[in-house]
Amino acid sequence: MQNIQGKVVVITGASSGIGKAIAIELAKNGAKVIVGARRKEQLQKLVDNIHQNGGEATFAVTDVRNRNALTHLVNLAVEQYGKLDVIVNNAGVSQISRIDDLDIDGWEEMIDINLKGVLYGMAAAIPVFKQQQSGHIINIISTSGLKIVPMQGVYAGTKNAVRTIAEAFRQESDGSIRITGISPGFVKTDFVSNLKNEEMKVASAKRMEEIAINPEAVAHAVIYAISQPKEVEIGDIVIRPAVQN
Repeated sequence: MQNIQGKVVVITGASSGIGKAIAIELAKNGAKVIVGARRKEQLQKLVDNIHQNGGEATFAVTDVRNRNALTHLVNLAVEQYGKLDVIVNNAGVSQISRIDDLDIDGWEEMIDINLKGVLYGMAAAIPVFKQQQSGHIINIISTSGLKIVPMQGVYAGTKNAVRTIAEAFRQESDGSIRITGISPGFVKTDFVSNLKNEEMKVASAKRMEEIAINPEAVAHAVIYAISQPKEVEIGDIVIRPAVQN
């Protein structure tokens, strides 16, 4: 854990769920966190909570669909702390439907946030990492990309695109910039509240209530990955309920 102390970490999608848990757990362990999301009120509450518990945090309202917003978030970290050690690309959405339902708006939302939002985060951080000759990219992916099932085709597609891009980047990198993919299964968050398909929303919420793990478990996986010595890269972590198929 001593390798976490003083690290400067940018986290997207941090106003709730996994992103919020990552921010809180990292701050508890001495990291300086810069959190971004679309909901200002929740971000302010998160930062206030971290400050009240002796941690260091700041926020910027961030929509990952906007490339400039990610650049601003990264620049905020560098301006405030003089460096950036880690970016956690956590923001994500899911729309569950059959492909022949043609939920094109849902497809575009997932592509813009789950895929382009990650690329924009990487594009913002990589120049800083190259200048420093060090850095760590953490992409929060999903077990949905590991087990392909009906109703999740496009969602899983966006997640597997991130997995593919990350592996290509790993091979292209000289090792100074590390990259880790973390694929959670069912986690207790408000993730399903975004679903437009009411039937799937109810079913997913029920399944989540039955088996989901706490988001802190994912946060601990992030801590494990970034606390390794600089010559050690953790490539992929799958973390899910023990009973999940």
